[in-house]
Amino acid sequence: MKKSILFLVAICMIFINPVNAQLGGILKKVSKSMTNELLGKPEEKDRGPEPACACEKADLILDLGGKLKIDYKEVSISVLEDGRILVSTRGTDQLYVLKDGVTQGPFHSDDPRVKEFETTDKDNNSIDNLILKNKPYISRSGEKLLITFDGKTYGPYGAINSFVVSLSKDKFAAIVIENPLMTENEGKKMEAASKNAKTDQEKMDLAMAYAQQMQEKMMQGGGPSSTMAKFVSNIPNVKYDPIKTVGGTLRGNIKYNDILMVGYNSITDLQGNTLLSIKPEAFASDKLFVNSDNTKYAYFNYGTLTISDNRILSEVITPHLVKEADGKIYIAYMYYSPKKNSIMQCKIPF
Repeated sequence: MKKSILFLVAICMIFINPVNAQLGGILKKVSKSMTNELLGKPEEKDRGPEPACACEKADLILDLGGKLKIDYKEVSISVLEDGRILVSTRGTDQLYVLKDGVTQGPFHSDDPRVKEFETTDKDNNSIDNLILKNKPYISRSGEKLLITFDGKTYGPYGAINSFVVSLSKDKFAAIVIENPLMTENEGKKMEAASKNAKTDQEKMDLAMAYAQQMQEKMMQGGGPSSTMAKFVSNIPNVKYDPIKTVGGTLRGNIKYNDILMVGYNSITDLQGNTLLSIKPEAFASDKLFVNSDNTKYAYFNYGTLTISDNRILSEVITPHLVKEADGKIYIAYMYYSPKKNSIMQCKIPF
């Protein structure tokens, strides 16, 4: 009965000559609403405006509607340095891997394609985790470690304290120790022995024994210098000295084709040249980027991408550097489009 009445009203409205443009606009809206109801179609929901970071030429990354039916509020996104994207939904074991506009999945969390996004384990400082994060460059050689890069082998080393590779995959840098005073296994044994020591005297005797062991190790296998940190890299003319340099960290993911040193208020190259002065909040940010000609930097914190030329983009998801087929470098970032109910991607020349 209700649909019949609405149908008659709609027919009447078609033959009414609108008196002005405003009425015509109203009739269009009413007609659309009535058509939806007559045909049993649900009305479109207003999901809100597009975020400020949206761009005109955005690429579709993932349509959350259609067959997937994923609620954006439940989505978690991870990005690998090669551009692969992992999309997971909280409360489920269904994950999707995206690359070059192609969506694969759903996969379970134990799928090898998903495991590649796992870069840490419970013991973040373990040798196994170091090897896991840096395949295929770091491998075991008995009790020590080898670095293999571009067909050349470096080592063996008793410890690798830091290891980074440029996004272009043609440069590496590492801080190593040939003969550390205490290996990982020795440290675990010492910790276990300390826990089992019942008296202060036992603890003192244990400490003296390990001190003696360290003294003997220092005098063996190359002398005291072999127990000190050294810098190893395939980058020519490097002047970086890990013993003299304090307060900086090696970073291979902030400039596409280089490895840089990031300090509290500056960024330098490994030849000792200061490239940029930065704000302290950039040093402490989740992600930091330097453009190709060393004239700008950008940093990402809590969904906001701040660029040193005074641009600020909010509601940003997982910014990262990419190199396009034309050789140009971009900061690529994603955002949620309420209008399209999709994850979209923008690229800023950088």
